[in-house]
Amino acid sequence: QVQLVESGGGLVQAGGSLRLSCAASGRTFSRYRMGWFRQAPGKGREFVADISWSGANTYYADSVKGRFTISRDNAKNTVYLQMNSLKPEDTAVYYCAASETVAGSFGDRYRYWGQGTQVTVSS
Repeated sequence: QVQLVESGGGLVQAGGSLRLSCAASGRTFSRYRMGWFRQAPGKGREFVADISWSGANTYYADSVKGRFTISRDNAKNTVYLQMNSLKPEDTAVYYCAASETVAGSFGDRYRYWGQGTQVTVSS
């Protein structure tokens, strides 16, 4: 069982930055691939990024590539999402998720989900 708690969301102006954190419980964090997803009002869940067990491999949605960076610290059981050059269309609830297998952008392959953190980008 893994429990995930996101933090770091908030209100920011377009062009600004935020760093989201996702703290995981348990001592087996390094066994999980971690992903970030988001859901805007009235829209479906959208893949943002994922990172491999060691952190050596990352994968991004085209919409955030070059602006967002996913990273992890296995010693702290935490995964991060650094978001730069934010745009109003980045406004959404952001969720982190954990998978025991290679999951990439497939949300149904992630077994554990956090409760989400709101990110609002004003124009």
